[in-house]
Amino acid sequence: MREAVCGSIQRRGQRRRAPVPPAARCLFPLVIAGLFLGTQPAAAETLADVLVRTYQTNPQLNAERARQRGTDENVPQALSQYRPQITAGLSAGLIGVRNLLPEGDLQSARLKPWSVGLTVNQTLFNGFKTANTVRQAEAQVRSGRELLRSVEQSVLLDAVTVYANVLANQSLVEAMRANVGFLRETLNTTKRRLDAGDVTPTDQAQAEARLARGNADLNAAEVTLAVSQATFLQVIGSPPGRLAPPQPIDRLIPPNRSDAVALSYREHPTVLGATFDVDAAQLGISIAEAALAPTVSVQGNVQRSVQTDTQLGTSRTDSASIIGQANIPLYDGGLAASQVRQAKQVVSQSRLLLDRIRTQAETAAIAAFVTNEGMRTAITAADAEVRAATVALNGVQKEAQAGQRTTLDVLNAQQDLILARSRLIQAQKDRVIASYTLLAAIGRLDHKQLALNTPDYDPQVHYHQVRDAWHGLRTPSGQ
Repeated sequence: MREAVCGSIQRRGQRRRAPVPPAARCLFPLVIAGLFLGTQPAAAETLADVLVRTYQTNPQLNAERARQRGTDENVPQALSQYRPQITAGLSAGLIGVRNLLPEGDLQSARLKPWSVGLTVNQTLFNGFKTANTVRQAEAQVRSGRELLRSVEQSVLLDAVTVYANVLANQSLVEAMRANVGFLRETLNTTKRRLDAGDVTPTDQAQAEARLARGNADLNAAEVTLAVSQATFLQVIGSPPGRLAPPQPIDRLIPPNRSDAVALSYREHPTVLGATFDVDAAQLGISIAEAALAPTVSVQGNVQRSVQTDTQLGTSRTDSASIIGQANIPLYDGGLAASQVRQAKQVVSQSRLLLDRIRTQAETAAIAAFVTNEGMRTAITAADAEVRAATVALNGVQKEAQAGQRTTLDVLNAQQDLILARSRLIQAQKDRVIASYTLLAAIGRLDHKQLALNTPDYDPQVHYHQVRDAWHGLRTPSGQ
């Protein structure tokens, strides 16, 4: 049926000056059908599938989880200062003894001394340094969790971007291939008409030039597709297959700009992380001030020594002791005072950074919101342009059949439609990315908000596995 329609179009244009190539009239519906929002096979991979795989296997995200597990260990390290420090000692050797007694007698012996002992040290008071160190470590853990959430947002946004880029570039390549086919058929028709004397060599040169441009555009599109596929492999961990068209995430984004800014203040991980950094810095002042306070500790010791008396009067000594000790710092050369002043400057720096991060979050939220709204308008405009360019091409084709248009007019109209299609594909891709970028700007681009079908990696699991561990070298997985 399609061949019959195309053939009838060709026959009606045989006596006209610039008939439209039959392949061209049939290619455009095929190009339009395969573009960015076109239908995809049922087995195509969805964006949600890609995000699940990214959440589970992305090396950058897994590395950040390992970093956070390392940060968790700061808390048991700080808690260890509450607990006793127990050490055991063992020594052994050989001693040759030769003693000259007052009576003039000579006393000699070969000793095999050894000793074993156990010492227990317990800090009772250190100016609340241990308590503040624990609280500081906990603040660092909370800050690290927000950093992990920020990296998760970044990785998922990268996945969305490469997914949309590959799909858009695939559509652009198909559009450019159809364009090259159209131009090649146009050139062949022009050559035949030149041989028949219906057109001039200028028409052929115009068709050849346009075909050369089309081949260059196709090559550029294929290069861009290859780069985007390589980036997809880097971010996702596997090459792209058949991809289903993504949709904007409008259901999760705020309805207005003020709500977006308010959410970014409350929920963006960089803002929350900077807030915890201020808390940790504030506790650093108290930790530095602890050096000015007295310290109280107690030490217990039990020991057995055998053949250690070189006077040869005692063969074995057993001892036990418990000693309390208090140290009051009087002057340390100004070290502690300098450390306190330094800690106060760090607090000032952290607060200024928090203000800057809040401003950046506000700017990012506003920019993402207006960009997302702008992409809505861009899609509407691009869609209207495609419809108008399609109508214009049909009109130019009919006028060319009537001898009122030239080959160049048809080529220009077709080129306008291809450019309009390219802009529409780009706008559709940018619209998807802009919606996810806005979700990230308000701090909600994570696997829970997206309802991804994947086991949850909860950083609190590992934290509770190691927080109160008194011993052990096993590294929990945090699962």
